[in-house]
Amino acid sequence: MRLGATVPNFKAETTQGPISFYEWQGNSWVVLFSHPSDFTPVCTTELGRIAVHQPEFAKRNAKCLAHSVDDLKSHVDWVNDIKSYCLDIPGEFPYPIIADPHRDLAVLFGMLDEEQKRDPEIGKTIRALYIISPDHKVRVSMFYPMSMGRNVDEILRCLDSLQLTDKLKVVATPANWTPGTKVMILPDVTDEQAKQLFPKGFDKVTMPSGVNYVRTTENY
Repeated sequence: MRLGATVPNFKAETTQGPISFYEWQGNSWVVLFSHPSDFTPVCTTELGRIAVHQPEFAKRNAKCLAHSVDDLKSHVDWVNDIKSYCLDIPGEFPYPIIADPHRDLAVLFGMLDEEQKRDPEIGKTIRALYIISPDHKVRVSMFYPMSMGRNVDEILRCLDSLQLTDKLKVVATPANWTPGTKVMILPDVTDEQAKQLFPKGFDKVTMPSGVNYVRTTENY
């Protein structure tokens, strides 16, 4: 699924019962992420860390939804392992895991093609992650190899950036931005407009090229 694509209203069986995606999503953001298969070490750490950070996702009006090509019984047994390994998960496991043994959703999500899904070994999905806005649009996509676990803090940072720039459509977040640090004013905003939008001020950086396109502010 490319950036800006609309996620279709799929139905799925999950560890928390059947869902219809649009109804389940409601007015929330969604972090939809896949793992290659159950009972794998890196995936165990990922799902555990995301479960531990569930309150942080909730603060951002975001729901988590995991996916793999294993069946429901496998998911249920594996969740017990994850809870045993990650003892700091509070209460019940907080988000559903989609069962996709026929790999239909894996194809729909762009993780596999039709030919690959017929091969149980090749048909293990990559570590794909999509951040989906309440209007069902793909806003961020991340792809990791099977050997590399994802960074939960980066997922949360992406949500923070998306939600800020949706609210203030005249700014963008720079490299290594974190909430509370300076943002960039978009080049198509004039200085006069910027003065009105940010009355507490902004900084201009003079460039050797003479093109003055870098303006930052922390007054947002």
